[in-house]
Amino acid sequence: MDLEYGVSRNHVKKESWRTVLTLAYQSLGVVYGDLSTSPLYVYKSTFADDIQHSDTNEEIYGVLSFVLWTLTLVPLLKYVFIVLRADDNGEGGTFALYSKLCRHAKVSFLPNGQVADEELSAYKDSSDGPPATNVGLKLKSTLEKHRVLQRVLLVLALIGTCMVIGDGVLTPAISVFSAVSGLELQLAKEHHKYVEVPIACVILVFLFALQHYGTHRVGFLFAPIVVTWLLCISAIGVYNIVHWNPHVYRALSPYYMYDFLKKTQRGGWMSLGGIVLCVTGSEAMFADLGHFSQLSIKIAFTSMVYPSLILAYMGQAAYLSKHHIFENEAHIGFYVSVPGLAVITVMLVTTCLMSLVIVLCWHRSIFLAILFIFFFGTIEALYFSASLVKFLEGAWVPIALSFIFLLIMYVWHYGTHKKYEFDVQNKVSINWLLSLGPSLGIVRVRGIGLIHTELVSGIPAIFSHFVTNLPAFHQVLVFLCIKSVTLPHVKPEQRFLVGRIGSKEYRIYRCIVRYGYHDIQKDDLEFEMDLVCSIAEFIRSEKSEIVRTEEELENDESKMTVVGTSSFHSEGLCENSKEEGIDLREINSVVGPRKRVRFVLPENPQIDVSAREELQDLTEAREAGMAFILGHSYVRAKGGSRFIKKLVINVGYDFLRRNCRSPTYALTIPHASTLEVGMIYHV
Repeated sequence: MDLEYGVSRNHVKKESWRTVLTLAYQSLGVVYGDLSTSPLYVYKSTFADDIQHSDTNEEIYGVLSFVLWTLTLVPLLKYVFIVLRADDNGEGGTFALYSKLCRHAKVSFLPNGQVADEELSAYKDSSDGPPATNVGLKLKSTLEKHRVLQRVLLVLALIGTCMVIGDGVLTPAISVFSAVSGLELQLAKEHHKYVEVPIACVILVFLFALQHYGTHRVGFLFAPIVVTWLLCISAIGVYNIVHWNPHVYRALSPYYMYDFLKKTQRGGWMSLGGIVLCVTGSEAMFADLGHFSQLSIKIAFTSMVYPSLILAYMGQAAYLSKHHIFENEAHIGFYVSVPGLAVITVMLVTTCLMSLVIVLCWHRSIFLAILFIFFFGTIEALYFSASLVKFLEGAWVPIALSFIFLLIMYVWHYGTHKKYEFDVQNKVSINWLLSLGPSLGIVRVRGIGLIHTELVSGIPAIFSHFVTNLPAFHQVLVFLCIKSVTLPHVKPEQRFLVGRIGSKEYRIYRCIVRYGYHDIQKDDLEFEMDLVCSIAEFIRSEKSEIVRTEEELENDESKMTVVGTSSFHSEGLCENSKEEGIDLREINSVVGPRKRVRFVLPENPQIDVSAREELQDLTEAREAGMAFILGHSYVRAKGGSRFIKKLVINVGYDFLRRNCRSPTYALTIPHASTLEVGMIYHV
C-alpha cells in the first residue's frame, strides 16, 4: 500500500467530492481489470461445450440472460450495495470480515487479547446497528463457548484468503493472456504459426515492474487504459445491438435462463462454468477497499463498469445471433478454466462470513441473514457445482496452491499458539520477583534493559532463565510486548500501554505496543524514542502511589495507562533537534537530515519529587544506552506426542521459524546491543 496515499482515504465522510471522484477514477485502473476484460472469453468458454445452437437464438438469449442477471445480482447487489458496507474501518477482504467478527464475539485465536484493547476508538466501528437481538446473543454465546466452531470459522477465513492468493498467482497471467489472445491469433494466421506467450510476457514484466511505485501511481497510469477500453466495448456493443439485433433486450427476462437449462440440460449446466467468468474480479471491489473508499468504488462500478459490461455482452449476443460463430482455441480454453473454481469459492466464503456479520455486527434479524446466505449461496453453489467439472482441466492449479498456503498458515498458527501456551504456563509470578528483596538481590548496571516477551502479564520464563545464569540487569528494566490487534490500524495516541511492575524504586515497567494488521512498524531508533518517551509520560502523569494488594500486583493490566507516541507527548519531555554529525543514537533518514533525540526534564512544579527523580533515572539510563534482551527459542514436541504433532512442530513449524523474517523492530538492532537467551520449549 502506498502510505502517503492511504492515510486519509479510508473514511468517506470526510472526503470532498473532488477526492471521491479522483479515487473513483484511480480505482478503474486497479480494481476492475479482470471484470473489464471478461467479455473477451466468457462466450468462448460458455459455448465450448456441446451446446446445439438453434435458429431461434434461444440458447444465445439464455446465456445472455444468465450473464446479465449474474452481473446484476453478484457484483452490483451483493458486493456494491451489501458487502462493501461490512468494511473493517475502511479495510476490506476476507480477513477484514474475520477481524470484524472477532471484535464482536470472542472467537479470536489471538492469545494475548486484553480488555484494554476493547477501549480503542476504532474497536467498535460506526457500522454497528441497533442492540443485539436475542437470537444474535445466543449465536454469539454459542460461538464463544465451542472451540470447534471457532476453529471452523478460522479455517473458513484461511480458506478464503488462501483462495485469493492462489488465484492471484495466476490471474495476472490469465487476464493479460486473454487480452492479447486476439492479437496473437491474428499473427498466427498471417505467419502460419503461433506467437504464443512473448507478447503476454513483455506486458507482465512491465506490469510487475510498476508495482513498487504504489497504488496511487499505478491507478493513474492504468485508469486511462481501462476507461478507453470500457468506452470502446460499450460503443461497439451499442453498434452491434442497433445493427444486428435490436431485440436482444428480450434476454432481460429470467424466463430465458429457465428455458436454456431446460433445453440444454447437462450441457447447459456445464456451460455455467464459463458464464461465471463474467464476475471474475468482483471480490477485488471488497478486497481492495483499503486503497480507495466505499463511495468511490460504488461510483466507478455503477456509472462506468456495469453499464459498459452490459452493453458489451448484449452487443456480442446481438452479433452472435446473426453469425453463430463460436471460436474456441484449446490453449485459451485451458487458461479461462483456471479461475472457474477459486473465484467462486472465495465468493462462497464471503457469503458465509457476511451472514454472521449481519447478525453479530449489524445486529439484524437472523431471518435476514438466512435469506442472504440462501439467496446468494444458492446462486454461487450452482456455479460452484458447474465449475467442479473443470477441475481436471486446470482449476486444480489454484486449488493446489491454496492448499499449500493453507497448510503453511495453519502450521504457523498451531505452533505459535502452542508456544504461547508454554509461555503462559511457565511464566514467573510477580511475587517471585518481589521476594528478591528491595534491591532485588541482584547487581544493577547502568542503562535500559529491554526484554521482549509475548506475554501481556506476568514475568516471562526467559527472564528467570537469564537471571539464574547472569545475576545482573540494568537500572531500568522494561518488559516489552509487541502485539497485533483485530484492527487494521491503531491510532498513534493509543499505541502504547504502559504500567509498572512492583514499587517505584524497582524501576521496572511493562510496555505493550499495539499494532493493527495493516500498520507498519517503525525502525529501531524511532521506536526506541517513542518507547522511552511513553514511559516518561507515564511517570509524569501517574498519580501518587497507592498501596496495592497481591491480587492487584498479579493483575497489573488494571494499572496500565494508554500513552501515545512521542508526537503526542506534552510538557516537553522529549525534544527533537536536527544536528549534523555521527552518533549511535542518530536516525539516518533518506528524505531528510539526520536527527538526534534529546530527553529533557520539564520545569513543571506539578511534578512531585519522586516522579522527578524517576524521570532523572530514566534519562540517565537512556543516555547510558539500551540493551535488547531477546529470546531464542527452540520449539519441540513433548515426548510421547503423536506422530502428526511431531511432524508439524519439529519439522514444519521449526522450518518456518528458522526461515521467517525477523520482526521489523529487530532488523536493525546493533549486534553489540543485543543479548540472546536460548530456551527449549517442549509443547
